[in-house]
Parts: sequence; C-alpha cells; structure tokens
Amino acid sequence: MIAKPRLSKSRPRRGRLALAAGVALALWAPGLVAADPLPPPAQLTAQDQADLQRIAAYLNSIGTMTARFHQLAANGGTASGWLWLERPGRMRFQYDPPNPILLLADRFYVYYIDTQLAEVQQVGLKSTPAWFLLRVPISFSDLEVTRFVRGDNTLAVTVIDPAAPDKGSLTMTFSDNPLSLRQWTVVDQERHVTTVSLSQQQFGMALDPNLFVYQNPYHWRPKNEN
Repeated sequence: MIAKPRLSKSRPRRGRLALAAGVALALWAPGLVAADPLPPPAQLTAQDQADLQRIAAYLNSIGTMTARFHQLAANGGTASGWLWLERPGRMRFQYDPPNPILLLADRFYVYYIDTQLAEVQQVGLKSTPAWFLLRVPISFSDLEVTRFVRGDNTLAVTVIDPAAPDKGSLTMTFSDNPLSLRQWTVVDQERHVTTVSLSQQQFGMALDPNLFVYQNPYHWRPKNEN
C-alpha cells in the first residue's frame, strides 16, 4: 500500500526542519525558548536611513524571481537547490536530489513537505519571518534594525520583530551599485544559525501558478495499489 502524505500542524523532524527552515527564512516557527535580552536598536545615520529606503524600494520592485540557492548551517551541513518567488505571498524552495524536502508558500500557509516520508506540515505564512520578503509593501517601519554594516560594495542589515523578539533575527546582505540581494542569515528561536547565498538570479518572468500549490502525488492512486 502506498502511504498518503499526512497533513499536520505539528513540528516536523528536527534535523530536517533545521535544514529547511534556514533556506526559507526560517519559514517554520519552532516552539518558544528563553529569550535573550532584546538587542538595542542600531544608531542609524542619515545615510543609513536613506539606504534602508533604497533597500525597501529595491525589494518592492521584485515581482517574480528565480535563483539558485546554497545553504550553509552552523554545524557545517550544506544543501543547494532552486527557488521561485512571486510576490505577494508565494515562494517555492526545492532541494537538489537526493534531498527529499520541498517548501511551499501559497499566500496563506507555508507547507513543509517530506516526499520521502510522505509527510506534510503547515503553518500560517504571516506568523513566519518569510512574510517580510513576501508582503506588499515591504517596509522597515514595523521592524527594529539592530545592525547596519557597510562593507566593500556591500550593505548588511539585521532586523528583528520588536513585538516578538523570540522569533530570532534576519540579516540580509546586498551588493551595492547596483543593489542586489546576495545572502541572508537566519538566527532562529533556538539560536541555530543558517546562511543562504543566491546566484543565477533572474527577475520579471511569468511563473506557473502550480509552482506554489501543494499537489498530493498520491491522491489518484487506487487504494489497493502496491
């Protein structure tokens, strides 16, 4: 008998979740842990404020995007794959084989799909940090910037949600002139650190809506099929 995927709102297996959550901006929200002291807001200059507005305008200009991603976890684990994004609210992260994980955001929920175990979990999209990049419009006005760093033709900004600091932090790194998102680092609620780098980015293409829809690959099979 072929098992049908089980839909659940419970937490998936911790090892695979930690791997996948970092890719999708910690798309899944694990249970709360004891909070560290809330970091103080960064002391932003007028130039910093202007660059934040420029970053927001750049992110808001992205309607659709495809890219390769490469993930590095704090424990040294790596993974790669392809991502597709369509704002507002839609995202797909598909790992290269043999990794069986697929992550989908469909404007309402994020689905964590383990195709090997035939299991599916879901969580509300707006309760996850991924909503920052997927919402329209993108703004820093409701977030707290805790760090702003200028490098050699790079800008890096770290933000937290002041209403829920236990959710962790998101650091986005951009190349400058021209401005382009190159990397993000997530520190999740359990203090796991995951960095995702982007390459081969393309923008503005038409994307198949089915990319962002979970389709049960087993629903059509006869119940008695082996």
